[in-house]
Order: sequence, then structure tokens, then C-alpha cells
Amino acid sequence: MLQYLTCGESHGKYLTAILEGMPSGLEVDLDFINHELLKRQKGYGRGGRQKIESDQIEITGGVYKGKTTGAPIGLLIENKDVKIEVLPQLFRPRPGHADLAGALKYNQGIREILERASARETAIRVAVGAVTRILLREFKIEVVGHVVQIGKAKFEEEISFDQILKQREGSEVNCVSREVEKLMVAEIQKAMKNKDTVGGKYEIRVRGIPIGLGSHVHYKRKLDGRIAQALMSMQSVKAVEFGLGVLEAETHGSGAHDEIFYDSKHGYYHKTNRAGGITGGMTNGAEILVRATMKPISTLRRELGSVNMKTKKEEKADFERSDVCAVPAGSVIGEAIVAFEVAEALLEKFGGDSLIETKRNYEGYLHQLTKS
Repeated sequence: MLQYLTCGESHGKYLTAILEGMPSGLEVDLDFINHELLKRQKGYGRGGRQKIESDQIEITGGVYKGKTTGAPIGLLIENKDVKIEVLPQLFRPRPGHADLAGALKYNQGIREILERASARETAIRVAVGAVTRILLREFKIEVVGHVVQIGKAKFEEEISFDQILKQREGSEVNCVSREVEKLMVAEIQKAMKNKDTVGGKYEIRVRGIPIGLGSHVHYKRKLDGRIAQALMSMQSVKAVEFGLGVLEAETHGSGAHDEIFYDSKHGYYHKTNRAGGITGGMTNGAEILVRATMKPISTLRRELGSVNMKTKKEEKADFERSDVCAVPAGSVIGEAIVAFEVAEALLEKFGGDSLIETKRNYEGYLHQLTKS
């Protein structure tokens, strides 16, 4: 079973993770992991924290001479902005943040809650996802993400996987269209000027997946449900949709489902992908296509109304250094999250103690599909 735990606070010494269930024999590409961490730190609208941190991964266990051993893998990122012990306590919870509910639930101060609730935690999740992406590459499975909306600026054209890979390069907001990128940047600048924040939407694609990852037999095994839950666990994500998504509500059945075809070269396949690559909780051979909607960040300079938890009087919410827009970074984090869920489903079906064994199981299944 592939699983992980993360630990650490936003301004603590370290962010750490334990990744368990990886097969032995996988060559770990540190440069790739660090590249993904760098991508997460970029994006127009990011805050001052990104100028302080220079995230680099350190592997503390589970890897010997560059390859996984099958033991739990220890991952560590050292924070540069370490000041948790001297930061002041806060008393005016920020609307939309974990401050109030967390402080009341755990009988703690706001500082103790926000330090763990912070999206800084996603740095170590990107590292975990990068390791699983290295595994997926062994099976020719690729993951890509791009931003499709910031504020009212939207990218709504159909685009291929390869076009996303090529056209998003060099974009300040991880958008494939330079014209839409200008509109997105303008949305962020408008929010900055108004001391506000702005949300948006990103899309994740996964290609190279065989039919049959996930399962229909139990609600916890449905792959779309697992991906949706995982994406919803990311800070600021408020909605997740696959394929046509919310447009299904205004579409008749004749235009909502993907007709099935067969030929000797491709086997069973679809000419459309309205389901987003998953039907009945299982991959259907098409690309996984999932979108996540992020709310505007809940820390903004235009302070919202709150209540002082000491005096119980109405006051303006506290302000902590934050981003104006985190959607571009969100698309990188989303890639990591989806990659982990796909890798977990892959190992559930084909997993062995070693990479060689897992590949043998995988190739046997692909051969089986040619006979079906």
C-alpha cells in the first residue's frame, strides 16, 4: 500500500515526509524533484516568502546508492524563514482560514493552527508527488497541469497534452495562451491594487494509463473519488470536476457519454473524452482530465471583519504575509497530488516488492488486454 505522512510547520525548522510502499530498484532523480519544487515557488502573484526559501530535497532514508530499497523513504526540506518561536500570538481569526475552527477544536492559539494549516506544507507534498512521478515514468505514464482560469480570465479552447507541455513553458501563470496570460496577469494586478486576492482554476491531465486502474466494487476504491478527495485536501481548493464536469447538468445523455470503438491496432477506445478518462471508478484508457477550482486566498490586506478572541469585540482580521494568487503554484501541486493517487492505484493492481516484479505484472496485464 502506497501512503505518506507529512510533518512540519510553516516557520518551523523542517518540512518532512515519510513515503511508504515504493518498490525497490527505482532510480531517484533528485534534480527532477528539485525542479518540481522550484516550479511550485514560481508564478505571478506569489508573496515574499518565495524570495526567502530555496527549497531543496534531502533524502534521509529508503534510498541506497540512488535507488529505492523498498523501505520507507524519508524526505526533508529545510526552511530558511525559521522564526516560529518568536512570532507573536494572534487573536483575530481570518475569515476563510482554519484559524477559528482550529483554535476552538484543539484549544490552542491561532498561531499554532495557522502554522500547520499553511499552504507551505504543500512543498513537501510536491516532493512526494515528484517521487511517484518518477515511478510513473517507468510505465510511460505522464502528468501535466496548466491554469485555465484566474478571476474572469479564462482559457476555454481544446488543447492536446503535447501542446500543453510546449505552450505553458515561459508563462508567468502556467497558461498555454499568451493572450489569456495577459488577461490573467491583469486580474492579479487588479487584486493587488485593491489589496485583495483572486482565485481560479487549473486542469491536470494524465496520459499513458491502461484500462482498469481503480475499481467499481467499493466506494473507497473508485479512482475519481480518490483523486477528488486528494485535490480537495489541498489548501484553497473548493471544487473538483472530471471531463465535462459541471456542464453535464445541461447536457443530454446522447451528448454526455463517450461512444465505444474497436480496431485491431488500438483495441477498445473512445473518440471523445467527456468522462475525463474514468468511468465507474476505473480508468477507461483515455487521458484522465480533472480540474480543480481554488478560492481566493483568505489572507488579504483589505482586512475582513472578525472578532477578537480575547475581548470578544468586533475587529478587523489579522494579516499574515501571503500570496495574492496561488493558482499557478496550485497547478504544480495538483500535478503532484494526482500523480500520487495514480501511482497508488498502479501499485495496488500491479505492485510487487521490486520494480522488476511490478513491471512484469504490468506487462502481463497489457498482454491479457490484447486477448480480450
